[in-house]
Amino acid sequence: MSQDNSSRAPANAAPPLVLVVDDDASLRAALAALFKSVGLATELFGSTAALLERKPPEGESCLVLDVRLPGVSGLDFQTQLAKLYRDIPVIFVTGYGDITMSVRAMKAGAVDFLPKPFRDQDMLDAVTNALARDRARRAAADEMAVLHARYKSLTSREREIMAYVTAGLMNKQIAAEVGLSEITVKIHRGAVMRKMEVRSLADLVRVGEALSVHPPEQLN
Repeated sequence: MSQDNSSRAPANAAPPLVLVVDDDASLRAALAALFKSVGLATELFGSTAALLERKPPEGESCLVLDVRLPGVSGLDFQTQLAKLYRDIPVIFVTGYGDITMSVRAMKAGAVDFLPKPFRDQDMLDAVTNALARDRARRAAADEMAVLHARYKSLTSREREIMAYVTAGLMNKQIAAEVGLSEITVKIHRGAVMRKMEVRSLADLVRVGEALSVHPPEQLN
């Protein structure tokens, strides 16, 4: 893979990573120096094809992408990024930008659209915003992974009870629906609360909504 030397921190430090795709070697070098000055790791690419040879970053990251590139343009490439790079935040840079182009980029999910030449501080502000967005996205994804793992630990009966509980049914009503005693329902409900690691019904309801847990159709 054709790639410039990168600024990398030790693996145990894992600083935020900025990927830069631009066919201007001098701009790539200038951005690498800028990001390094504030403690950010960088990886530099001269084309989207070169970027695609790299696996998606596992840690906090964002992408600085030139609009006009050899082969597929940055704007056309943006649609592929959501699938290949898991919605990595994108900052577009261009020397030929216009309002229509910037609107298209922003509607497709770009964090910012900077015309060349841009101020260093404007780029750093855009990258800070992009990294914050990626950090929040990853935190939300990690939280959902934990919730799914907890939900998977429930028995089929406990999942059934959870669905009824989060729908607002009382223990007595649930007992009638599933053909169990009210005491047994209470025991299952307690197990659900413990395994899902929630302390209140309100917390369990919020978890149920996040996981799209619904009771049988006849109750909807």
